[in-house]
Amino acid sequence: MAANMFVVPQTIVAMAANMFVVPQTRGTVLCCKCGIPMAPNPANMCVTCLRLEVDITEGLRKHVIIMYCPECESYLQPPRTWIKAQLESKELLTFCVKRLENDLKKVRLVNAEFIWTEPHSKRIKVKLKVQKEVLNGAILEQSYVVEYVQQDHMCESCTRFQANPDQWVAAVQLRQRVPHRRTFFHLEQLILKHDAAVHAIKIKQMDQGIDFFFGNRSHAVKFVEFLGKVAPTKSRHDKQLVSHDPKNNNYNYKYTFSVEISPICREDLICLPPKVAASLGNLGPLVICTKVTNNIALLDPFTLRQCFLDTDQYWRHSFKSLLGSRQLVEYDVFNVEVVSPEYNVGGSKYVLADIEVARITDYGKLFYIRTHLGHILKPGDRALGYDLYGANSNDMELDKYKGLVLPEAILIKKSYEEKRQKKRGKPRSWKLKSLDMEVDDTKGRAYEEKMNSEYEEFLRDLEENPELRFNLSLYRNRDYQPSEMASVSEGDDMPSVPLEELLADLDLSEQEDGEDSMRE
Repeated sequence: MAANMFVVPQTIVAMAANMFVVPQTRGTVLCCKCGIPMAPNPANMCVTCLRLEVDITEGLRKHVIIMYCPECESYLQPPRTWIKAQLESKELLTFCVKRLENDLKKVRLVNAEFIWTEPHSKRIKVKLKVQKEVLNGAILEQSYVVEYVQQDHMCESCTRFQANPDQWVAAVQLRQRVPHRRTFFHLEQLILKHDAAVHAIKIKQMDQGIDFFFGNRSHAVKFVEFLGKVAPTKSRHDKQLVSHDPKNNNYNYKYTFSVEISPICREDLICLPPKVAASLGNLGPLVICTKVTNNIALLDPFTLRQCFLDTDQYWRHSFKSLLGSRQLVEYDVFNVEVVSPEYNVGGSKYVLADIEVARITDYGKLFYIRTHLGHILKPGDRALGYDLYGANSNDMELDKYKGLVLPEAILIKKSYEEKRQKKRGKPRSWKLKSLDMEVDDTKGRAYEEKMNSEYEEFLRDLEENPELRFNLSLYRNRDYQPSEMASVSEGDDMPSVPLEELLADLDLSEQEDGEDSMRE
């Protein structure tokens, strides 16, 4: 107990320690130039006097001349490399800083940012913040502005094209043997999304395809590789000797790449060859093409089985469609009986159902069929499908299946044509961009109307199928009024593009729309 009498509580010890803490103060000295109090530093001068005494940006370039090609909007990186960059982009900022590489060896770069200038002024201003060790080891930080003056000078490819537009080096002839251009409309948007044809000096629309002309063979090879990643294609190439210099042993060739896209399109009805059906686990043989990328997605509408054909598998057998989208027939739906729960196949939801339908042009014949669209069809709806009851098919693959009983109809998708009739002529709230393509105007008015009709079908497909616009860029249509937008979306289940997708892909870099975008 005697020992416990001398125990001091910890709280008392802590209070005693705090009572004897000496507060630390930061000393100041007087500036040797102006005499104001300041924190001590190796130079014994305040920041203001130090900047007046030493200029760390002395000897650094404040004006730089850069070469700019107005045709392809690229900048010359000496000695011969041309870099394509948009105004105030990360690529352009990197290009501008690299032009000062020798100057920045003398100082340490801390930050770089653009200063806004008029887009048509031919001036680019970059604000740089640098650091440098000055008197007696003091580190001084200073900002300065570098002005880049653009001088127009066409690159080698654009010069060659302006001198002779037909003087191309490599051409890519893209073709698809189908009676419509829906595939090319979708492919055009993918090319714009990924800037795949940025090096093309000319793009020309042809029958059943498009021709791309390049000033360099490597650009054409890269474009052909891109096509193989987004569509099931096969290609071959050839070259033609243009000139030969025997003294220097130089050869000039023109290269031609022929690229063919598979004739299988989305929503086509296909009868698989027996060998292909057996290799896919006895799928089908009647299947629907649900998606086309570099693989072809096939769906059995009677069992909801799905398989994929890669490019090599397809071109090894090279079969065609039994019926295409231009042969779709509209049906009225009278009765729907669901026979299976909902299945998620390849990211899409399907439900098997037995339904009763009739062609809208002939109510005298009712068809009782099975479909995979039980999740979206209900009595009173309309659907688009293939009429196998009245079709006259001469498909060789179909004749190989002895005893095959064909259904009277196969439905493909829900139809919104009746509802679209009420809103015909009203503009959409979104729009797409298009390639700068030469079009043959000698085709006549009938050909132009056919193209406009097919393009309108493509726009409807984008509205109805979110998967189809997944990798595309959709832009807000500024001519569309908000009041009209509200009136269109009221009262029905018409498919439309959500406003969130338009905002996500809104292009704010367009100079003509820049100020309006900021106000909104």
